[in-house]
Amino acid sequence: MKTSRKQNIKSVAIIILILIAVNVISNYYFKRFDLTEDKRYTLSETSLEIIKNIDSPLMVDVFLEGNFPPDFKRLQNETRQLLEEFSAYNPNIIFQFVNPVEKESEVVEVMKKFHERGLQPLNITVDDKGKQTQEVVFPWAVASYGDKGAKVALLKNLMGASTEQKVISSVQHLEFAFAEAFNKITKEKQKKIAIIKGNGELQDIYIADFLKTVRESYFLAPFTLDSVASKPKETLTALEKYDLAIVAKPTEGFTDEEKQVLDQYIINGGKTLWLLDNVHANYEDLYSETGSVLAQQNDLNLTELFFKYGIRINPLLIKDEQAIPIKLASGQQGSNTQYQQYFWKFSPFVYPSTNHPLVKNMEGIKFEFASPIELLNNSIKKTVLLSSSEYSRPIGTPTQISLDIVTEETKPEEYTGKGLMPVAVLLEGQFNSMYTNRVLPFKDASFKKESAPNKMIVISDGDVIKNQIDKGIPLELGFDKWTNNLYGNKEFLMNCTNYLLDDTGLINIRSKDVNLPLLDKEKVYQNYSWAQMITVGLPIVILAIFGFLFTYLRKRVYHK
Repeated sequence: MKTSRKQNIKSVAIIILILIAVNVISNYYFKRFDLTEDKRYTLSETSLEIIKNIDSPLMVDVFLEGNFPPDFKRLQNETRQLLEEFSAYNPNIIFQFVNPVEKESEVVEVMKKFHERGLQPLNITVDDKGKQTQEVVFPWAVASYGDKGAKVALLKNLMGASTEQKVISSVQHLEFAFAEAFNKITKEKQKKIAIIKGNGELQDIYIADFLKTVRESYFLAPFTLDSVASKPKETLTALEKYDLAIVAKPTEGFTDEEKQVLDQYIINGGKTLWLLDNVHANYEDLYSETGSVLAQQNDLNLTELFFKYGIRINPLLIKDEQAIPIKLASGQQGSNTQYQQYFWKFSPFVYPSTNHPLVKNMEGIKFEFASPIELLNNSIKKTVLLSSSEYSRPIGTPTQISLDIVTEETKPEEYTGKGLMPVAVLLEGQFNSMYTNRVLPFKDASFKKESAPNKMIVISDGDVIKNQIDKGIPLELGFDKWTNNLYGNKEFLMNCTNYLLDDTGLINIRSKDVNLPLLDKEKVYQNYSWAQMITVGLPIVILAIFGFLFTYLRKRVYHK
């Protein structure tokens, strides 16, 4: 007995020593194990790099709290687990889930406050066994660090998708959304962006929301090319101080000197984002007395430049059956004008068809009077980011466009072999100057013929960056005040900006795949009683059996 007791004491002592050793070692070596098949809780190296230098409290308020449908419970749980993972690696990341609506009577007032902060509440229809109810949810989080703050959209706005599909897409997007917000509020601005002016580009009020958003992460300044005529070399030197140049819907042609400045800016490593209309046609002009507009070529004198880089924007318009809805007056009812929605086929609704991290898992983007981009053979790598749908075709210009086309009928065979036209292309590689072996518009002793590896993005519609105006106030980029639809234009352009400037690999987090197994609701409804028995009754029966056996065996042992 004594030997047995000593052995027990010895075993307990060894276990205690092992536990103490494990705890001591764990203070110096941190490791978490992700047993999920898709490694959804394993943070990327980029995320870890962003959070490792957070040396003071970073607060995250998540508004997914309260009574809402099971699909949002899933989003809530996935958000909680992801934030727990962030917090485990850096305890300075502190989060809480907040119910924004404590009382039903406060819903309207709370919704108004969220609207004012740019946090759009969501009205959803909950279908439970055929019974439909309306619920309001606030799928947002707000991160704050010192005097800086950033909002995080937790739910992707996929038009036409079911709530389940939105949740799956949103979960895939969560790590990127939080990592981007943390990076924005913890890192000091470094990169500089030039907004090119001087060739009839969009006025600031029409790109106000984009400028406001991009200013949160980068230095921003207008840069006019007017001085090229008198001081071309000085203008080029000044432009080269910027990391990215954005050309937003110019309406006047570029001079040869201006093209040389832009060409050499690119050859010397400058990144560029081009949003160009090669056909002049404005949506607003349709609401004239005639209800029509003449679409004609907009000669920007950039054809040779892009030809050298490996693309050509053709002076055509894309007519697409997958289009944006617009509202038109359809008649009178009493003293009120009645409006009806029609699909406007010259405004393609473009969904990304590639898995490139720049556009992966993104909602549709709104275009207006887009032109097809032709890819040419050269050494530049070309990645088509966005294309028109299969049921689209090019329309030659000049052509008269009328609102009457909303009532026309078409057949699928009219589009056979004509669709899938590129409208946004990423170019990467070593660019050759268009002025190689040519007379230079102005003398430049530092002229270069070839760039180091560089990249640019070309979008064949300047209106992609244009926000609407309501009573003199710029609206959110991508929001259509006529239909109250919100499109993915801002996210797409911010991704383009981040990709062109990103040296931390942040954009690559978007390529992460997460698989969420979801219940088939139809099968559950068809076998509702059986499902209740399995999920509720069976655990109780198993527990009862275990309790009975435990009691029976205990009595039998101690009875002896």
